[in-house]
Amino acid sequence: MNAERENKVGKREDYLQWDEYFMSIAYLSAMRSKDPSTQVGACIVNPQKKIVGIGYNGMPIGCSDDLLPWSRTADNILDTKYPYVCHAEMNAILNKNSADVLNCTLYTSLFPCNECAKLIIQSGIKNVVYVVDKYKDKAEFIASRRLLEMANINISQFIPSRNVVIDFNSDFINP
Repeated sequence: MNAERENKVGKREDYLQWDEYFMSIAYLSAMRSKDPSTQVGACIVNPQKKIVGIGYNGMPIGCSDDLLPWSRTADNILDTKYPYVCHAEMNAILNKNSADVLNCTLYTSLFPCNECAKLIIQSGIKNVVYVVDKYKDKAEFIASRRLLEMANINISQFIPSRNVVIDFNSDFINP
């Protein structure tokens, strides 16, 4: 395989397209989440195709994810994850490595909620690319879409055309 690759004259044709690459980064980030039911990742990219922020859903810095609840349901909302978890989009915006995210694109595995939509709008992000919109009929997500559209944020669904697999034992990476 290596000899075959070395004898090729042109560039590889099976490389990742930009959207595939950035959404893969969002999905890889989601794998850091300790949430047992929903793992979400986000990747913010500037107009020059540089990653400027990455995030996943998790507890705030300094708050033990061993002591706070991860439950989705309980008699008391304080015994669920919802009042505590920071969403992936929020973390990506707050963890940015540049002065701002003006005119950037946010890649996220799950369509953002209304609270994240507000952060997206206020931060100056202009494009949202998502994969799954499984809560589209819930009020928070209807409000989110309404806000994003009203703010002229471009919204598009990423439709994967192939599986992206990371194989740390691949001879491509370890010749």
